[in-house]
Formats: sequence, structure tokens, C-alpha cells
Amino acid sequence: METTNMSSEVLPASIEPPNVEGKPGASDSEEERQKPRVDAGAQPISKRQLKKLMKQRLWEEQREQRKEKRKEKRKRKKLERRCQLESNSDGNDRKRIRRHVAPSNLRLIIDCSFDDLMVLKDIKKLHKQIQRCYAENRRASHPVQFYLTSHGGQLKKNMDENDQGWVNWKDIHIKSEHYSELIKKEDLVYLTSDSPNVLKDLDESKAYVIGGLVDHNHHKGLTFKQASSYGIKHAQLPLAEFVKMNSRKVLAVNHVFEIILEFLETGDWQEAFFTILPPRKGAVPAHQACESSPQNHQALPGGWDSASEGEHGRDDPGSPHKEQQGQQSSSVSAVSPDPQ
Repeated sequence: METTNMSSEVLPASIEPPNVEGKPGASDSEEERQKPRVDAGAQPISKRQLKKLMKQRLWEEQREQRKEKRKEKRKRKKLERRCQLESNSDGNDRKRIRRHVAPSNLRLIIDCSFDDLMVLKDIKKLHKQIQRCYAENRRASHPVQFYLTSHGGQLKKNMDENDQGWVNWKDIHIKSEHYSELIKKEDLVYLTSDSPNVLKDLDESKAYVIGGLVDHNHHKGLTFKQASSYGIKHAQLPLAEFVKMNSRKVLAVNHVFEIILEFLETGDWQEAFFTILPPRKGAVPAHQACESSPQNHQALPGGWDSASEGEHGRDDPGSPHKEQQGQQSSSVSAVSPDPQ
């Protein structure tokens, strides 16, 4: 009995909860309490790692919200399509949208014969540029006769793996042959920024070639040399006459393509340039640049770099299909092609 009594007297002291009144951190803010805890003995976590963990947790917490937003977006698009179909008496929505289309006889060729000069990353950029060109041509008021030549190698493999629908593309001629095997020499004009000839107008009886080379200007002058070696005409777009840019004078394949489409519609080079060139280029009318700074007059480029940068277009380089309004340059763009 005495032993039992002693145990019961000692017991309360042994289970007494620790005193937390003076424990540091008891008054920490809510934000601090939400931060991930680090186990005792572990190395302290850096601010960068902590920020990354917080962002990851926020991402996970918002997963359901993102899912709901996607569902709502799909429902909204479905409803819009239904309304468009109902607004058209014959149900042919596409015909109604494109009823004012007047196809051009001008042939526009993307020369894909530089496949072995590009790494896979740049091949993917070229693929996106081609997607953009296709989408722009499909919705243009004056679509051109679009050709992809020398199609094969890495480019074809990448398209097969990432864009299998390309085999069903319409209003485009995709050929494995070189453009010189498909078009008469006297009809060809290679667009290259290294050409001394400046394009004044477009001849719809001609076939204009844009070099499908995304090389970040590693092969400067290559397309001009190729055009000269084949004995075909060459020219550059009149960029310097209308535009002064703060950035590198580099245009993507799709930029050149879109500028030509825009010129076919408006007949105005300046309007075409300023409609298509991305804002980040810092483009201003050439005469304004000269007036504001006389020294700029001598700095105006005679052409522009023709190395591709992987840029996309006036909207988003991640969204290749402008059919939803939605990246590189060709080193052959005498229209200052180079894109992304």
C-alpha cells in the first residue's frame, strides 16, 4: 500500500506538460507558421529553396481551380461554336468566314534544305514557324501558293512525332524535292538580307524563296551564296527604307511570310512591317528616327541579319495557329528574315 501511494504522488509531476510561455516563436506570424519546417540537425534551407517550396505548395493547392477553369473554357468554346453554326443558315461556318478570300498566284517557298546545319532545338523552332505560316496563310484574305521543299530529315521526323496532323494540311505543297527541281529558274527570287537588290513590289508570277534556317546567324550569307550558285535572282525586303529597330535586325521565317501576306492585302510595305513586327523590336518609322537623331541616318541598315532566332509573331510565340488569333528567322529573308 505504501508503495502504491508513493507512485500516485509522483505521477502528476512526471506528466506535467512543459512550460511553453517563454518558448521562442510562440508569437510568430501566420506566414511564418506556414513555412515548411526543417528537421533538427538538417542543414538550414535557403531562401530560394524556401520560395520554391512555397510556390510548389501554392501550385498544388490551386490544382482544382485550374481544372475548373479549363472545363469552363471548353464549355464556352463549345457554346461559341454552336452559336456560330446556328447563325449561319446553311451551317457552313468556314465558308461564311472565308467568303471574301481571293487567292494569290504568288508562290511562297520555305526552303528546308538546311536540315543538317541545325540542332534539334532549332529544328523544333523552325517547325513552329512553319505551323504559324500555315495557319496565317489559311486565314489570309489573299493566301499564297505555299510550298515546303526539301522536306525530310530531322524536320520531317519532328513533325511526325509532334504534329501528326500535318499530313492532312490543306492548300500547301509539301515536297521532298529541292525547289530548283520544281520551279523554273527564271521564276525564282531568293529573299536574302545579304542581297544588294531591294524589293520594291511583288510579282505574282514569281516564286519567292525564304530560307528555312534557324541558326542564330551562325551561317551568315549562306542563302545569298546559294542563290548566287544556282544562278537565280535574289532580293531583300525594303526594311531599311521604312523601319528603324533598336534590337538586332533579325526576322523569323514566319515574320517574313506574314509581312508578304500583309503586303498582298494592303500594298503598303510600312503598314505590313508595323503590323507584323513584334513590339519588342522597338521598331519606329525610319524618317522619325532620322529626324530625332541625325546620326541615325548613317546607322540605318541596308538589310538585316538573316539568322533565325526562333521568334513567332505579333502575338505569342507559343501559339502557332493564328486561326485562333493567337517562332525563326530565316537566314534567307531578304526581306530581312533571319523564328522564338
